[in-house]
Amino acid sequence: MNATAKEVMEYCLTKKDAYIEYPFGEVPIVFKVRKKIFAELYPNPEDYKLTLKCDMVLADFYREQYPSVVVRGYHCPPVQQPYRNTIWIAKIDKEILFDMIDHSFIQVIKSLPKREQVDFFEIYK
Repeated sequence: MNATAKEVMEYCLTKKDAYIEYPFGEVPIVFKVRKKIFAELYPNPEDYKLTLKCDMVLADFYREQYPSVVVRGYHCPPVQQPYRNTIWIAKIDKEILFDMIDHSFIQVIKSLPKREQVDFFEIYK
């Protein structure tokens, strides 16, 4: 079963300290934790997609596993593209998508200073 844009938004906001910002205008809807982006939702009903942070090796795996569904980061600077995936939400199972969101969130938490990571320790211990 596929997720709706509303379900994706709700799921992203279940993450500890997650919030929405609009730094680029109305689109994308940006989900952040501690001022760092972990998800960008492009909610166009005919073509909605989500861009997530990802470990480079896992990012390549997802792109190979789901060709034309998972691609290099949409609208990301070239230097960030290997670490970001864009996923067409209507073409992937909700459970897999939510696992990708979890991974993105954890990647961002791991990039925080150690003193801030402690607040999230239960998430990835």
